Amino acid sequence: MLRVPVRLTVAGRTDAGVHATGQVAHTDVPETCLDTRSIAGDPSRLVGRLAKMLPDDVRVRRIERGSADFDARFSALRRHYMYRLTDARWGSEPIHARSTATWSRPLDVDAMNGASESLLGLNDFAAFCRRREGATTIRDLQRFSWHRDHDGVLIGAVSADAFCWSMVRSLVGAVASVGDGRRNVDWCRGLLTETTRNSKIPVADARGLCLVGVDYPPESELAARNEITRDVRSATGGCCGG
Repeated sequence: MLRVPVRLTVAGRTDAGVHATGQVAHTDVPETCLDTRSIAGDPSRLVGRLAKMLPDDVRVRRIERGSADFDARFSALRRHYMYRLTDARWGSEPIHARSTATWSRPLDVDAMNGASESLLGLNDFAAFCRRREGATTIRDLQRFSWHRDHDGVLIGAVSADAFCWSMVRSLVGAVASVGDGRRNVDWCRGLLTETTRNSKIPVADARGLCLVGVDYPPESELAARNEITRDVRSATGGCCGG
């Protein structure tokens, strides 16, 4: 549609099988691409055109012209994920089967919240991350909480400045192990002292996880945020992404 190769930079990479309803991406194209008759300087016109061409499981909901300083990855302040988990004996309801993971034991939400709270803050999450050469495992986990919805499904909210490879799914597996009584909060908190991945942490099913949002600073602060984030990535040897 733009008559030039398009390369997207996304806010965060996700594991295979993980969903995203709040993914953000940017691309740089020549100004002349937006002056074609079908676009006429309004990038939002591409939304409808893409809807006719994309497969059913991919949708672009909004397109707009961004600041020259905007970078979907490096401008981000934090990423927000949601995890859907059911401990119902019959498993996930068919209509939600693609987006809800199952747990074979009954779960105590209060115990899960206690374990989740013990992991908050700026920590080394090496025990929860699959190794990626040269990548840092230090992250600022800003929110991690659980509640049951009206159908009894457990909904987890997880927010951090960034996430390592498989970090969220490992966090869910760890606190669910506390929730079903096989582990305690002290065990969960103690994982933060480890410097390598702990094989005893179950990795929760990818289908329960969804990237639901990305936060960015005001336009006037984008350039400064890019510089800070790039410096951090350079000093720590890279980033595992979302």
